[in-house]
Amino acid sequence: MIKTAIHNAENYADLRFSFSWEDERKNLDGLPGRAGLNMVHEAVDRHADGALCDHVALRWIRGDRAARDFTYHDLKVLSSQFANVLTALGISKGDTVFTLLGRVPELYITALGTLRKTAVYCPLFSVFGPEPVFQRLSKGKAKILVTTLEQYEKKIKGIVGMLPDLKHVLITDINLDLDDLVLSLPFLMNKMSGVFQIPPTSLEDPALLHFTSGTTGMPKGALHVHGAVLMHYVTGKYVLDFQPDDIFWCTADPGWVTGTSYGILAPLVNGVTNVVDEEEFDAARWYSILEEQKVTTWYTSPTAIRRLMRLNVKPREQYNLERLRLILSVGEPLHAEAVRWGEQTFGIPILDNWWQTETGGIMIANFPSLEVKPGSMGKPLPGIEAAIAEVTPDGIRMIAEPNVSGNLVLKKGWPSMFRTYLNEEERYQKCFRGEWYVTGDLARRDEEGYFWFVGRADDIIKTSGHMVGPFEVEKSLMSHHSVAEAAVIGKPDPLIGEMVKAFVVLKPGEDASAELRLDIMAHARKTLGPAVAPKEIAFVDSLPKTKSGKTLRRLLKARELGLPEGDLSTLEK
Repeated sequence: MIKTAIHNAENYADLRFSFSWEDERKNLDGLPGRAGLNMVHEAVDRHADGALCDHVALRWIRGDRAARDFTYHDLKVLSSQFANVLTALGISKGDTVFTLLGRVPELYITALGTLRKTAVYCPLFSVFGPEPVFQRLSKGKAKILVTTLEQYEKKIKGIVGMLPDLKHVLITDINLDLDDLVLSLPFLMNKMSGVFQIPPTSLEDPALLHFTSGTTGMPKGALHVHGAVLMHYVTGKYVLDFQPDDIFWCTADPGWVTGTSYGILAPLVNGVTNVVDEEEFDAARWYSILEEQKVTTWYTSPTAIRRLMRLNVKPREQYNLERLRLILSVGEPLHAEAVRWGEQTFGIPILDNWWQTETGGIMIANFPSLEVKPGSMGKPLPGIEAAIAEVTPDGIRMIAEPNVSGNLVLKKGWPSMFRTYLNEEERYQKCFRGEWYVTGDLARRDEEGYFWFVGRADDIIKTSGHMVGPFEVEKSLMSHHSVAEAAVIGKPDPLIGEMVKAFVVLKPGEDASAELRLDIMAHARKTLGPAVAPKEIAFVDSLPKTKSGKTLRRLLKARELGLPEGDLSTLEK
């Protein structure tokens, strides 16, 4: 493998001591002649107007392996055309533009054009069913949705009447409008100028909306601002260790926050070539892409790594991967065995890092210049203050002793911290204790300052890189005509992290048959999509609840896994 002689974070201790956000911001342009900072100017225009004008910014690999290159100049022109489309359709600053797309060029053009317009961009998973799509479009007051004809026919056509804020659906793969609501994106783009001047943009202007599921209630919409681009720049520089002429590949689904922060913005802000593969996981395809595209930095997920580990493939013997110098993982804790497997298989350890939708960027990481402790989250980024604390409704107490588990908390002040939960300011404020953001994750810190993930403080289920809230799944199950009650948990699975398992109470007179189980599962897959729907369903007579009526999912999980049941003092008898 080719190794970089000197890393951007070569001396971690010195960098943390001398680091300042103000100094790093000097490496960005701002808006020349105007106030503020705009993500697309930093990610596209400052390169398109300079030495990287003809440098490949985005290389899209189609399903048939044909590749299409977009230079920084191309992205400036195309995103300007889309911004002009939004203007023609009456979209204003702060309006929300959603995508329901896979990894296709139109998604990246939409994202960049929306940010150029100073509207708010929100991606959705293309595998979502109609119900999760409706929830997010409704809560986000979507004005524009960009999608394909197939997705529109299957998931959108039946709900447009329930979305009063939706002005237009733009279809990427038709050449003529269907009606006044459903328009052809190619037709509109062809009519538009490739010149669009970015309006004055404040660091605090809303830019990105990412939905993340909670354990109860509707999905939460975490809102991020244009100033977050500084975090994308800094983490690309110091964690992804971007070097001139790097070829970067992030395999994250574009519906996930990683697919935006690191599948679009970080590589572009740092001026490198970003590889995008249209297809989903396929081991042989992935290895051949690493070889053919001469990928230097690869950012993937523990789920993908576990799949590769199960195969009897020796990639360095079968593929030329001499350019690959850095492999990183994110999404859920990466077990020590996977880190060691990476070193044995590729000659370099796989570097885990930790962050959340709410943080907007990487907070804790294993750096290529530091010793790697397999299984550790790593150390905090320069400019990030992380701590372990005991958190109560009334306050917070820092835990100074090493190797004591507690709540992982972060001190306010980093650029990409979410600014609110959309229309839920009270819920947002509950995430903080004074100057500290309470992440909801449990961790410990060792004697050398490395952080180690312990567990989640809530019931979020992470399956194949997706974060699934029980409420959404339970609501879908209970819409089946035979279901009276439902509760879901995450059940450990060696391949996908956790599978969604449902416990279902049937209505009186219903027969708990294998046929009914399959019918309920099919119903869930139809409404939620296959990535979110339960993989297992168990019929039960009742669900354990507290005296106040709250379902005890933790008790279901403990019984399923044979773990201690904990305090049952509030259990309804």
